[in-house]
Formats: sequence, structure tokens, C-alpha cells
Amino acid sequence: MKTLGMIAAVVLGVGQVGLAAGGVFRPTDYGAKADGITLCTKAIQEAIDACEREGGGTVRLEGGRFLSGTLFLKTGVTLDVSKDAVLLGSTDLGDYPATRPNYRSYTDNYTERSLMYGENLRNVSITGKGVIDGQGAAFEGEWKQRPYLIRLVTCENVSVQDITLRNSPMWMQHYLACDGVTLQRVRVHNHCNRNNDMVDIDGCKDVLIEECVGDSDDDGITLKSTSARPCENVTIRNCTVSSHCNAIKCGTESNGGFKNVTITNCTVRPSADTEPIFGKPTGLAGIALEIVDGGVMENVTVSDIDIEGTLAPVFVRLGDRARPFVKGGPRPEVGVLRNVTIRNVKATGASVMGCPIAGLPGHPIQGLTLDNLTLSFAGGGEEDDKIRKFDEKAGEYPECRMFAPRLPAFGLYCWHVEGLTLRDLELTTESPDARPAVVVEDGRDVTVDGKPVADAAHAPEGLLMVSP
Repeated sequence: MKTLGMIAAVVLGVGQVGLAAGGVFRPTDYGAKADGITLCTKAIQEAIDACEREGGGTVRLEGGRFLSGTLFLKTGVTLDVSKDAVLLGSTDLGDYPATRPNYRSYTDNYTERSLMYGENLRNVSITGKGVIDGQGAAFEGEWKQRPYLIRLVTCENVSVQDITLRNSPMWMQHYLACDGVTLQRVRVHNHCNRNNDMVDIDGCKDVLIEECVGDSDDDGITLKSTSARPCENVTIRNCTVSSHCNAIKCGTESNGGFKNVTITNCTVRPSADTEPIFGKPTGLAGIALEIVDGGVMENVTVSDIDIEGTLAPVFVRLGDRARPFVKGGPRPEVGVLRNVTIRNVKATGASVMGCPIAGLPGHPIQGLTLDNLTLSFAGGGEEDDKIRKFDEKAGEYPECRMFAPRLPAFGLYCWHVEGLTLRDLELTTESPDARPAVVVEDGRDVTVDGKPVADAAHAPEGLLMVSP
């Protein structure tokens, strides 16, 4: 008498065993060849689909190199790449069908292809001690000609653990409008093409990123909001990030804003790759907080960060690029940046420029606390730098270098701020510098070490108050 498992094997045919012990499905049972040459997209997808039909489980790649185009992940399925396996992205753009999600965001302009894709899924995971390599150097052209490695849209309970990700043609990971995203012990190296971000969390809720290590040419751990949906309830902790651009960043797209974000106990180091495609070898900002396309950034805490190198350890920007996230949409109003605390930050090897903290006239950065910052800068500023005047650059793309080469302060230049608290700052230079440590221009309700500062006559040594 045939059992149910035996009947399933007969129906599927020889070599296509759909019911595997322990809910593990192996693409080699569906015809995949682990030679790194044979295109295995169909076989791996069949294993994923079979796993979903049986109520979920694990699709395991093991024992070699598997070449694939786009894989459509499914609810309840874990894609596991074993320690002895590599999943290789095809170098043929034709193996990545254009896929446009139902959910609209500005990233519609960036991409329609990816190596791994999922939409409206639940309980989906990517795990394993192996490697996923997008072979991204093989791709040329603008954004849509270069696939992402991972793209998940409007999914619930996403988990990516222990995997090594390399060489995406564009962004490495994009999680858009997802609820419940956990990234743990993920290792990323992304230095083969333009727009090589480490990870982009975009309008997601309830996110944990911990013990991840990344080295990227473009931005590292990046929170975005390319739709009306905010990034909220996000914890980033115990990570090490290197980038030729911004190591840990909220922005640039900010339409929906950022709420309740905690970034703690992270390390920023110079990239091991010394030849940037974009940015600078030492990186741009260690921590970048930006609202430029409307939206509200509030209740953000950054603490216990160790930074080596970078053009500016800290960059905070409220601007007015005001880009709609859908074509023809209304122009966003100037956003709000408030209730941000940055504490216990140590930085060495920062550039001569200083740190820009810049709002706009009539739209100040509100409720910013800078507490226990120990920052060392190159120094070398001259007397003329103290009186340098800047264009507001309200509509420009926000980068700390937009105000280069030197700010009027060697440490912190705070421009259009209200409710600024400075506490226990140690700002030093490696060479003599004629500029003050801190300049506050158009600042209201400024407190230094517990004492209100109303004007230049009452400012402590090292702080210059400038009227608007």
C-alpha cells in the first residue's frame, strides 16, 4: 500500500521529490546543478513553490554554486544557503523579469528587477552561513538596468540572519512598507557598482538590525521613507559599518518621516576598499539625520557610537528639496525635525570641515540634545573661515559636504536651531585652528551645561552666538 509521501513522489516524477523529511526542500531534487554555470532559476523556484504548497518549510542550497535569475519568495518559506554553498546572480539582465509592486513609492523610479523578490508575504526568511553574490560588476547603465539583490514589499515578519551578501548591481537590500523586519548577523560587502548601499529600510515598522557588519561604497545602514508611510519603531544596535558615503543614515527620501528610532552601540570604521566609486575613502558622515522631502523626524536617539575617520562625524539637516514620491503629486511642505538626542559619541580623524547642523529660516531644528560628544578634528581653519557666509541651499541634495570645505566652527556649526542643549562636549583639533569650537547662528533657547545662553556676551569660551 502506497503512503501519501510515496504517491506524491510518483506524481512529481523521478528526481522531483516534493515532500522532504523535516520540511526541507532541496533544489537539486528538482534538477538544479551546483556547478555555477547552469542556470538554476526554474529548479530553485520549483522547490520554493513546492515548499509553499506544503505549508512552508526550508529550501536549502548546499554543496556548490547555484546560478540563478529572479527568485520569487513565498509565504512561510525559508531560503537557507548552507556554509558550503553560494547563490550567484545571473549576469544576464534578461533573467530578471520586470516586476512592479502594487505599492507606490519613489523607488518605482529606481528599480523593477531583483535577484530575490517578495510582495504581500508573511513569515519569510533568508538564512544560512553561505554567500549570496549578485555579480554586480557585470551590469552597466542607469538604475533600472541594475537589479537589487533582495527586495521585499508590504511583507510581514521578515527575517534575514547569518548570511553573507556580496556585489549587488545596485542596492543590496530593500525592505519597503514591511511590518516586522529582523536583520541579525548579516555581513555585507558592496563595492562593485554605483548606488551600492548596504541596506535600505523604507517606510517599515517594528524593525531590528543587530550585530550586522557592512562595508559599502554608497550609504550603509539607511532608513528611508519613499512613500507616505513613516519608518517607525526601529532599533539598530551592535553593528559595525564602513562606507564611502554615510555610515548610518535617516534620509535622503523623507516623505513619510521617521519616528521612534534608536541607534546604539555601533562602530563606524573606514572602508577596507580605498578606491570609491562615489563618496570619499574615509566616508562622508558617520551619523546623518535628514528631513528634506517633507515628513516628520521625531523621537530619535543615537548613543554610544565610536567613529573613526569621516568628513563629519555628525550631520543633521532640515531642508526643502520637497520632492513628491509619485509623479504629479503635491509638493511636500517643509518637514519637521524635533526631539533628537545624540549622546556618548567618540570620533577621531574627522576632517577640517566640522559638523553641519542646519535648519532653515522659519523652520528650525527643534529640541536637539548633544550630550557627551568627544570629537577630534583635523584643524587648520583660518580667521577668514569664522565669518564665512553660506547660501541656505534649501533645495539641494543633502550631504555634509554641501557646506565644504570649512565651516565657521571647527566642531559644531548649528544654524537655525531652537531648543538646543549642549552638554559635556570635548571638541579638539590635531593642528591649530582659528575658529571657535561651536558656532550657533539664529539659535533660540540654547543651553550649555545647564545654563541658558542668550547672546554672545553670555556665551562660554569656545562658543560663538551669532544673530540671524
